[in-house]
Amino acid sequence: MVDVIAGHIEFAASHAAVWGFIIIFVFMTIESSFIPFPSEVVMIPAGFLAYRGALTTGIPWLDLLLSIVFGLLGSLAGAYVNYYLSVWLGRPFLHKYGKYFFLSEEHLDRAEEIFRKYGDIATFVCRLLPAIRQLISIPAGLSRMQFGRFTLFTGLGAGIWTAILAGIGWYLAHLTKDMGYPEMVHKGKDMIAEHYIWIILFLVAVIAVYIAVHKFIMKPEAKAE
Repeated sequence: MVDVIAGHIEFAASHAAVWGFIIIFVFMTIESSFIPFPSEVVMIPAGFLAYRGALTTGIPWLDLLLSIVFGLLGSLAGAYVNYYLSVWLGRPFLHKYGKYFFLSEEHLDRAEEIFRKYGDIATFVCRLLPAIRQLISIPAGLSRMQFGRFTLFTGLGAGIWTAILAGIGWYLAHLTKDMGYPEMVHKGKDMIAEHYIWIILFLVAVIAVYIAVHKFIMKPEAKAE
């Protein structure tokens, strides 16, 4: 599946100088919604093209920055789709008919369980985890998480993830100027798998800080009120 999608992205990349950032936004919106679509096939090539100056501005560092920004905006747009659909449709509908929209009841239950257990921070952490990345927006919508907090935590997680992928594409372009899109995506995914422990350690540190802030800083303030 990845190879097929990468082939289509390669065709779209032939128009990257004109439509590159719009393509990134559209595909990352799809990726962040309930439709299964790998972000690696979008953001890794984006970083690769940015290094080569093959995107709109032709300025490598600016193209990289804009790729990350448009990737982030697309991720937020897709997350908003999930959020508002969840608010509108509600839990019974999603659990009954979600399977027709690539949302299995098992995955929905898992996403809700994680959100109930960890709350706001889950919308950040899960944006950096496979399988649950897109689905965590659904329980946030079902619980009507405050929209500003939802945007903040989702944006932080999605921004880091898009930056990682674009950075990998930039690094691969630094190694070689000629690489097929499927090969590029697979090499990028292998790099992520090899170094995922650092992402996990980062998330553990973030969660520890989050818990400490709420336990030792926010709680005393609440008592003082």
